[in-house]
This record gives sequence, structure tokens and C-alpha cells, in this order.
Amino acid sequence: MPLAQGQTMQALGYIGIRSDKLEDWASYATRFLGMQLTERTRHSLTFRMDDRKQRVVVTADHGGGIGFFGWELADGAALDALAARLEQAGVAVTRGSRALADERRVADLIVFADPVGNRLEAFRGAEITADAFQPGRSISGFRTGALGMGHAVLTVTNIDAVLPFYRDILGFGLTDYILKPFRAFFMHVNPRHHSLALIESKENGIHHLMLELFSLDDVGQAYDLALLEPESIGSTFGRHANDYVTSFYSWSPSGFMVEYGWGGRVVTPKTWVAEEYTVGPSLWGHNRAWLPPEKQDEALAMRLKLAAEGVRVPLQVIEGNHEVMAGTCPWWDQATGARRAG
Repeated sequence: MPLAQGQTMQALGYIGIRSDKLEDWASYATRFLGMQLTERTRHSLTFRMDDRKQRVVVTADHGGGIGFFGWELADGAALDALAARLEQAGVAVTRGSRALADERRVADLIVFADPVGNRLEAFRGAEITADAFQPGRSISGFRTGALGMGHAVLTVTNIDAVLPFYRDILGFGLTDYILKPFRAFFMHVNPRHHSLALIESKENGIHHLMLELFSLDDVGQAYDLALLEPESIGSTFGRHANDYVTSFYSWSPSGFMVEYGWGGRVVTPKTWVAEEYTVGPSLWGHNRAWLPPEKQDEALAMRLKLAAEGVRVPLQVIEGNHEVMAGTCPWWDQATGARRAG
């Protein structure tokens, strides 16, 4: 039985990262990504992206990787209902202590794990601050709010063993999926096209985190910074076929990638119908250095096919980051007018 409205996750609220490279993270998160460093100790760093007191916590740890994912719920009733549902499904649940809630800057939380051992924290009541966000470099800001801080993509050895947990127990909605050049399933919890995705791989872990900016220029300027160290680029500048995001990927100090993007598509969770995308993951660009050569060739062939067929999708813009130009090309005006009339 699906979760009732209000009991499902609302957004990806925060993440915790384990790393023994705190200085590298302090520089990468601020001078490159544009986050605000709010607290620094010998053992941890905390960062802001918006009006939340913290979105990212990096803790000194030789193990590396992601320490926890914080998923937001509406209120205490929703938190209790989720805890009961997890326990009913045989998932061990621990109520977070007051000290842990204070550390996470939330009112209350529960702790549990997904089928491959990722630590998940469901919480309510994130603390906000009236202090203005001060980015680490000049950016327009991150697109967060009700959409959450972005999305996370996990690698799993068997998608079929993990997907039911997120879909049937936690209530994530399936947005769409691809089967070539690799298997990937994309899931939403709010209008963001996906807040979580699973990629089938040879190991369980984290593939990337996505941060969305208000301005395409923020992304382009970050790409200029990345080009100063070309080996830092995990996927080149490009545009996705399903969520329409224009982005590139860089390698973080922890060895997973961060996608830096703009122009994400939104969905209608209540009525959305999932479908397979057979055109591949990207319309253009996004040459993936992390894929084996034969898979890179397969992905390129799919992109070239789309180019030959003239496949285009509309830009996704929000109020304040675009202007509508008057028609200045008679041929274009005639062509678009004919399409609108048809």
C-alpha cells in the first residue's frame, strides 16, 4: 500500500561527507562550488547554500564517501508514520538523540539504512537563519527551497534489490529510466525531476551529487575554473535528455563527482507516468571519462544520432533568469508560427 499524502519524503535536506581532506573540501566547496563555510573545527566543516543553517557537513574520516543523507518530512506525525512503516517492513529504526538533532540543526530525526547500507536520516524542522547567504565566490545562488538541495545518484550492484525499498517503503515516485548505455532509474519526491537516482554498477556507493544554480552563467564560469585543471572534470559540459539540465561534472576531494547545473525540468508528482528513455542520458556533450571506452563510444553514437535527427527540447527557465526576445528573423518567426498553428 502506498504511503498517504504527507507521509512521503519532501526533499533531500542535507548530506554528510567523510573525508580526510578537510582543507581541500574547504577550498572546493567555497571557491569552486560557491557554498558558504559556516563552521570549521579540527574535525569537521559545515556549509550553507541558502537560508538553512547547514546543508553539507564534512567530517574527518579516512574511510571517505558519504556519511549520511538527510531526507525531509513535513512534521512529527509524518516522521512517526514513516518509522512505523519501516519497522513493519523489518527495517531497524533508531530515534535520533537530542544531541544528534542539535548537531544536524533539526527538531527531530530517525536513523535507518537502505538495503546496501547507506545511512539515511529522516527529519523534520530544519533550522533556518535570517543572516543572508554569503557565497564563497560570486554566484547568483542555488535553486533549493521546496525542491531541496539538489539530487543524489547512488551506484548499486543490483537495482532490482534496492528500487523497491525507495519506491514502495519510502514512497519515492519513479520519474523515468534508461537501460543503455547503462541502467539508471530516476525518482522524485517533489517537482524536481529527480532527487535520487540509482545506477547499476560493479559496486555500491555514491556516483554524484547535483547542485542547481539560478544562472547558466554560474555554470559556465565554474567550467572555466575547472578547465584550469582538466583532470578535475568527470563529465564535460552537456545537456541531459530527461531532466533537461545543462551541466558538467567535477571530481570532489572525496573521489565522487558533483554535477553543477542549470535549467532543471519539473514534474507533476501526483499524475506523472514513468517511461523508458531510449535516446540515452544526454542530448549533447557530457563525455563521461568514468565510462569504459566501449561505453563512451556507445554514448557518443546515441548523441550523434540525436543530432542527426535534430532532436531539441525547450529550455527550462524561471522568473528572473531570462528575457523573452522579440522576433528578429523572418524565417524563424515563420517556422515557429507554423508549428504553433499546427
